[in-house]
Amino acid sequence: MEILVTGGAGYIGSHTIVSLIENGFDTVVIDDLYSGHKEAVSEIKTQNFTGRQVRFYRGDFSDIALLDKIIKQHDIKGVIHFAAYSLVGESVTDPVKYYFNNIAKTVIFLNFLKNHGIGNFVFSSSAAVYGIPESVPIKETAPLNPINPYGATKLSVEKLLEYMKGAYKFNYISLRYFNAAGAHPTGIIGEDHNPETHLIPSVLRSLANGEGKATVFGNDYPTIDGTPIRDYIHVMDLSEAHVMTMKFLLESGETRSGVYNLGDGTGFSVMEIIKKIIEITGKEIKTEITDRRMGDPPVLVASYEKIKNELGFQLKYSIDDIISSAWKWHSSHPKGF
Repeated sequence: MEILVTGGAGYIGSHTIVSLIENGFDTVVIDDLYSGHKEAVSEIKTQNFTGRQVRFYRGDFSDIALLDKIIKQHDIKGVIHFAAYSLVGESVTDPVKYYFNNIAKTVIFLNFLKNHGIGNFVFSSSAAVYGIPESVPIKETAPLNPINPYGATKLSVEKLLEYMKGAYKFNYISLRYFNAAGAHPTGIIGEDHNPETHLIPSVLRSLANGEGKATVFGNDYPTIDGTPIRDYIHVMDLSEAHVMTMKFLLESGETRSGVYNLGDGTGFSVMEIIKKIIEITGKEIKTEITDRRMGDPPVLVASYEKIKNELGFQLKYSIDDIISSAWKWHSSHPKGF
């Protein structure tokens, strides 16, 4: 049984391939390598002792000729869709780029899947669909008010999937996650973005390169120490959730759909994370306080009770595991892949 993974050479996609392999699935990967790394897929192939197949195709996920080739050569039973542009700031300065790639191309892709009878679709959505929450922890029933084009594109695809379920009995699950962090425990793959906009990898990369700097955007929020509080989830917990939901769709035997949050349900402030990094790495960090970023809410924390209660999802990794695994990756790959 083969699962098609778009964006499988990216950060979350590559870790999900590992989880798919460990759960007995063969995988077919499409990635144009705009932000992904073929080295991640190659490393997975090298370390794969289960005998599962990982086939890589470089290309655009909306390339009909490529998709035709893939479905003729592979028995695709489900799709996990990661391929998307995901820089919030860039989405504000270049919204057309984001709407074209994240919506228009996804419509082409979904239409192809529908026409070829391929359902069982797991969608990589985002907490950005909520915008600035009215209350925390955020439940799936919270108002959907994205405040940037990136979040708006994710919500648009979610709505399309909802309509496709009604019109074509199209199986899907959308996973809205908060801050993915960490790396595979072995250190074979990890997070390598350019530019890096997330707190944990940016600080750890700085440490790995001998700089040891951290920028804090605002320390006057109404929180425990004045810095924003965010929800972090280990990338391997996240990848397991994608495999769990894919299994659910494959085994349900009927048209199913759902939307689930993924996070840790608690949250940590920026300064708490920096202190944790100092504690785990044993290194000093020079902290610079600067102005708030526009649109940054004081607290973003998920409720993941729904996926826990309905599908039995459980977190395996703590914030210490997140930072220590990420440090293992960054300290051995200071320049990334």
